Formats: sequence, C-alpha cells, structure tokens
Amino acid sequence: MYLAKAQSNTTAATLITTATAFIAATMLIAKALGSDSFGPPLHALQISHGRFLFAFIGLSMAATLLRPQFARPHWGLHLARTSCGWAGVTLMFASVAYIPLADATAITFLNPVFAMILAIPLLGENVGRIRWSAAALAFAGALILLRPTPASFDPAALLALAAAAIMGLELIFIKKLAGRENPFQILLFNNGLGLCIASIAVLAFWQPPTAAQWGLLITLGLCMATAQSFFVNAMARAEASFVAPFSYGTLIFAALYDVLFYNVIPDSVTYLGAATIIAGAVVLLLREAQLKRQAAKVAAKQ
Repeated sequence: MYLAKAQSNTTAATLITTATAFIAATMLIAKALGSDSFGPPLHALQISHGRFLFAFIGLSMAATLLRPQFARPHWGLHLARTSCGWAGVTLMFASVAYIPLADATAITFLNPVFAMILAIPLLGENVGRIRWSAAALAFAGALILLRPTPASFDPAALLALAAAAIMGLELIFIKKLAGRENPFQILLFNNGLGLCIASIAVLAFWQPPTAAQWGLLITLGLCMATAQSFFVNAMARAEASFVAPFSYGTLIFAALYDVLFYNVIPDSVTYLGAATIIAGAVVLLLREAQLKRQAAKVAAKQ
C-alpha cells in the first residue's frame, strides 16, 4: 500500500489537463514518424518500441533520483495490463498515420465503454439500461466517425476502434491493480514490461531511423512518461469522477495540433461524431458516479 496524496481538485484538474496536452503530442509525433516528413516512414511497431524505450529510460532516471519504495508486484496483472497497453498504443499510432488526429482520438474515447462491456464477464458487474444507453450513444458516435460509405470510409479508422477495444480491456486490469501498488511502481513496471514486448515485436520491422527521427522517438517516449506521471498524480489527488471529464481535453489538443502542423481542419462529421461519443461517455461517467455514491451510502448504514 502507499500513502495517499493531499486531495485538491484544482491541482488534479491542472495535472490532468497538462497530461492531455502531452498525450495528444505523442499522437502528433507518431503521425510524423509514420509519414515521410523526416525520413522513410517508420513502422507502427518501431514507433511503439521507441515510446516504451525512452519512457522507461526517463522513468528509470526518475526512480534513481526519487528512490521510491517498491512493494511486491502482481506480475500476472502487470503482464496482462502491459500487453493490452502495448497493443492498444501500437494500433493507435498506426491509425494516426492515415486519419486525422481528432478522429483517432475521439474513437479511442470508446475505451471506457468497452471496459464496461468487458466488466460483465470479467468482473461480474451488472449493467443497467442507463449504462447500455450510454454505450449505444457512444458507439453511434464511433459509427459516424467511421464514415461507413463507399466514398468516405477509411479502413484505418478500424485500427483506432481496435485500439479502443484493447485499451478497454487494459482498464479492467488497471482496475484490478488499483490500490495494490504505488502508482510510480505501476508506471515503471508497465513501461519495463512494455519495452520487453515491443523489443521482440519490432525485430522484423526495425530500420535505422534518421537523426531527426531519433530525436522524435526520444521526445515521444519522454512525452508519454510525462503524461503518465501527470495522469496518475491527478488520479491520486481527486475522485476519478471529477478527473475523468478533463481527459477529453486530449481531443481539443489533438484537433489544435492537426490545424497547426498539418493544416487539417475538423469537418462537421468529426464534430458530430466526437460530440456524440463524449456525450455517451459523460452519461456513463455520471452513472458510475451515482452508483458509487449509492454503494457508499449502503456501506455507511451497515
């Protein structure tokens, strides 16, 4: 177990908003590495390898300075969580090479919906009509963003959808890890195991990066490590129901980066699809908060 951080909604909101800026930046960098902007395009598996490599180096350096106390890890949960995280990140990086950042980001916001569905068989949770309605609304938004017409459908959008599904499974394992270990330990082990998996997967696809691509890979890893650190610290300082809505800032930053660096202006379909997904996710979030309050009241009466 670990000591809880002092609770502060203002600090948590600042931390999570900063985290979203860095998360969107990792997607922007992945998009650049997957194109020919700085040399021959790198495979998504190589981009994912760079993300884990340099994030692990950054976190290891932080561990050397901070010397955190480590508890006995639950290796099974760590391996399951990291495998899903690696696969989800790789698919997300692959998708942003072909579709707008805002579209890919919005689709990946389906991960809590997939987590809700997977929690039925894996955690034995019951799902009522409100949560099913929220899931249906979010999936309707995803369908809008997939643009399922012969003229506009882009198969790469399915990569983002697959990433959301796998990240939803990752949330199940994160939920099982919550409270067991120090957040910094979870981050360090996650990136260390992710590096091992990514190093094996990249062997058949690795190619010598250009100097500029090396710089971007380093920046990618450090941005992800920074985003993760801000995120876990935000979660430690406020209720998840308060912090979660701020994570949608990722979509705002992704759209902004697309405009600034690729001159891609979101169209009406992107706005409609993103708004629909976020609406579904917010309904789900509010319902989860309500159920948590109800459970707390029942526990208090016992």
